[in-house]
Amino acid sequence: MDTLSDNSFQQIFEANHKRAFNICLNIVQNREDAEDITQEVFIEVHHSLHSFREQSAVSTWIYRIAVNKSLDFIRAKKRKKRFAFITQLFHPESGELLHEISHFDHPGAILENKERTEILFMAINKLPANQKSAFILHKIEGFQQKEIALIMKLSEKSVEALIHRSKANLRKILSKFYNE
Repeated sequence: MDTLSDNSFQQIFEANHKRAFNICLNIVQNREDAEDITQEVFIEVHHSLHSFREQSAVSTWIYRIAVNKSLDFIRAKKRKKRFAFITQLFHPESGELLHEISHFDHPGAILENKERTEILFMAINKLPANQKSAFILHKIEGFQQKEIALIMKLSEKSVEALIHRSKANLRKILSKFYNE
């Protein structure tokens, strides 16, 4: 790739920032966190574009960074939650066990469908990270399996298997939820 000018980076940003933001938002499910992660994605892109080897499209590389940074964010958040959970397992005054469901904040959820959307995303969050990523990229972001394979650095058959397993696991999770 030629030496990076501010103008070419601007073009790359404008062509890819909305989709990168949507990927982050669908993985972390919080607008502010997704905005922060998207900013981190493009900071990394700006710093690393000179070393981009063109083994895939720039957009594929950017979406891979977005997925990885989103998953890293979730892992870090879970570590913090585990620590907070251990220290705040019981209510300090009553001694009762505390259990809070996190608030769902996704702008794409229409009000009357918000409850169903919350249930679906709670189920998606129970999937292993690779299944969650493949499912979101395919079913929510609309990427084809070939594109997902490039983004996740997997074979198309592996992506197909991940999507199939994610659907099966979602069926199990949701059937348990609705049977209760």
